[in-house]
Amino acid sequence: MKAKRIISLLLALCFLLALAACGESAPKPTDGPAPAPTEAPAPTEEPAPTEAPVPTEAPVPTEEPAPTEAPAPQAEAVDYVDDTGRTLTVPAEITRIAVTGPMSQIVLFALAPEKLVATANKWDPGAEAYFAPEYFNLPNLGQLYGGKGELNLEELLAAAPEVVLDVGEPKKSVGEDLAALTEQTGIPFIHIDAYTATMPEAYRKLGALLAKEEQAEVLAQYCEEIMTLAEDTMARVGDRRVKMLYLLGDEGLNVIAKGSYHSEIIDLVSDNAAVLEDPSSKGTGNETDMEQLLLWDPEFIVFSYDSVGDTVGEDPVWQQLSAVKNGRYAKAPYGPYNWMGFPASVQRYLGILWLLKTLYPDDVDYDLFTEVNRFYGLFFHCTLTEEQYLSILG
Repeated sequence: MKAKRIISLLLALCFLLALAACGESAPKPTDGPAPAPTEAPAPTEEPAPTEAPVPTEAPVPTEEPAPTEAPAPQAEAVDYVDDTGRTLTVPAEITRIAVTGPMSQIVLFALAPEKLVATANKWDPGAEAYFAPEYFNLPNLGQLYGGKGELNLEELLAAAPEVVLDVGEPKKSVGEDLAALTEQTGIPFIHIDAYTATMPEAYRKLGALLAKEEQAEVLAQYCEEIMTLAEDTMARVGDRRVKMLYLLGDEGLNVIAKGSYHSEIIDLVSDNAAVLEDPSSKGTGNETDMEQLLLWDPEFIVFSYDSVGDTVGEDPVWQQLSAVKNGRYAKAPYGPYNWMGFPASVQRYLGILWLLKTLYPDDVDYDLFTEVNRFYGLFFHCTLTEEQYLSILG
């Protein structure tokens, strides 16, 4: 009985211990009302899946163009050997040129007026009636040879030419002179020989230098044509050459002597009566006197446009000459330059045409006005009116 009681007590004790263990593991109640339970967030809708893009067709590869050959680079400078034998380095393409004197000026004006950046001398005032203003109003630098103003190197440098051209009869010192100027200025000074008979060759050289071969060839062929005309005419004339003089100066007592640089066209188409031991190469010619003129007693006299040709017909002293007494004299045509030369440039081809027509009218059959207009178009870039033509002939 006592043992059963002990067992019952032990069972009760175990039950109490079990209850105590359960109480410690349960959450302890907090003071006050229990917080309201929060609502669980509503689930967000997942975005609808987008359709995968339809793949486009891969572009068809195009054929790459075949590589083109790169143009060969142009030389910036080339060597040029002028007629003095000097080798000068010049631009491969020359666009700016200056000149040393009026002869070169007229020669280059015919070929490349757009390349001229200055003139050696002002154009003759009469040229304004023929030349475009952009050419007539170029700055003036003076000239290297002759007595009409010294070459102004300061103005030359300001004009900034790429080359300076000297065209004409070579002076004895021309090589040394031009070499010194080239060294002093850093600008190539180039000389090209030119006479009336060799002007075609001079133009071809200039055409090659300035990359104007086609235009130069036209001018060269014209010069050759006029020279051939003169030679053929004089072959027909034979021993009928007219004995003539070309007189100039205020009193008409200066003469262009046979064999001088300025007598080329006179010697070509006439019998130049002015035979002297020492022909002057100056544009003023040789001084003479009336006694010598009477000894020569020419059949025909050409007076410079600014000489005494207007008054000799009434002067008893001049009337002693057969040419004046017979009315066989004329003034040289002028416009914009003297057709007999002075400067001794390409307008001398006009002098040839005029002299042939004047001295040998039965041996030539061209119309002078037509031929003169052709020259003015080629060399002066203008067209003559008939009124201008008659004014030039006086």
